[in-house]
Amino acid sequence: MTTLARPRRAPRRKSVLEKLVLAALDEMKAVNVKLLDVRELTDIADAMIVASGTSDRHVRAIAQRVLEKAREAGLRALGVEGQREAEWVLVDLQDVLLHVMLPRVREFYSIEQLWEAPSRTPRRASSTPRRASSTPPRRRASARAAVQ
Repeated sequence: MTTLARPRRAPRRKSVLEKLVLAALDEMKAVNVKLLDVRELTDIADAMIVASGTSDRHVRAIAQRVLEKAREAGLRALGVEGQREAEWVLVDLQDVLLHVMLPRVREFYSIEQLWEAPSRTPRRASSTPRRASSTPPRRRASARAAVQ
């Protein structure tokens, strides 16, 4: 008996826009930069980049620098949210969504866990169902009346 192996995917190449954003983040010393491929999870973007800044000024400056670099490359952001408070700035560059956050905000919302692709390994079903608690299930009133 032969089993068919899943075809291996070719490693995803970074787009020009992703490289531009990552270069701007590196230039501005963004912390803990993470690139997420969300193509299979949503239609709104191909990639999501999450980065942290060390202060609200740093977060604001990082987002501003990314916008400047995009403008220089002839790209226009569809929207920018959160620049005034600068705890979490979202920059929508159409195919790439950039989240720049303070570390405490990033930890609280943990959006990486929401958008990371789930593991491909299927869970094994146990042979016996597990009970939520050790107490036996309660009988319905009609079942008690029939017993009496």
